[in-house]
Amino acid sequence: MLAASANTTRISRRFADLQARGEMGIVAYITAGDPSLGASLEFVLALAEAGADVIELGVPFSDPLADGPTIQRASERALKSGATLAGVLNLVREIRKASDVPLVLFSYYNPILQMGLEKFAAAASEAGADGVLATDLTPEESADYRRILAAHQLDTIFLGAPTSTDERLAQIAAVSSGFLYLISRTGVTGAKDSLPDDLPTLLRRARAATKLPLAVGFGISQPGHVSVLGGLVDAAAIGSALVAEIENATATDSSSAAIDRAATALAARIHSLKRAAQSGLSKREVAP
Repeated sequence: MLAASANTTRISRRFADLQARGEMGIVAYITAGDPSLGASLEFVLALAEAGADVIELGVPFSDPLADGPTIQRASERALKSGATLAGVLNLVREIRKASDVPLVLFSYYNPILQMGLEKFAAAASEAGADGVLATDLTPEESADYRRILAAHQLDTIFLGAPTSTDERLAQIAAVSSGFLYLISRTGVTGAKDSLPDDLPTLLRRARAATKLPLAVGFGISQPGHVSVLGGLVDAAAIGSALVAEIENATATDSSSAAIDRAATALAARIHSLKRAAQSGLSKREVAP
């Protein structure tokens, strides 16, 4: 297998800073283009200002198999508004005019393949993206993808799951860079009230497989979840709860006032999660 890139990106630098402070990171996901790419720009800047450490921009796709109803509806709204992969890359360019927050393009592989790997990687790097997570691309089929993205200094992030064997986790980690994204539960995305009982076992197995930072997502939505994860992972990834805030504020009203309300709600949610990440069980001992 092709070795993962050793690039130093905004992502790796952010995780190094978090480790130096003994602090968990917050990875925030939104669907780009919901309800418009202009609104997404406002949302990203609000999330970054509120303390999100990494922001994932979901590329809307017509058949989002891994996503629950909340993100499926967001993809539908974004596609109806005209969002495309090219438009999301232009959104990255606009974000870079105002923010240095690490950005991950969170996509299914089909839009990337349709654009062409070389064209996509060059455009993503030029726009200012830092990494890519292609949710349905397996390590065995990713050699060209990883080679081309690494040549453009883009991290390649892969998913590990509770069903992954120890051998499979090691395989996934070996082709990942930036961080390893762990799915907390089987099934699709969606906010949950509690974390799975077997999550600590998955985290211990992943720790044994890699020195990469670990981020956990799928079902993470509350400050209490962040506190429980303290000392176990390097970041908590929040998606459906944020997308729901956008839906609640803008699904029937995409006026500038509604978009402002959504941005305010997103910032408040991130503030509460970030406070949990900076204190209590989430705070770690910093090596002297």
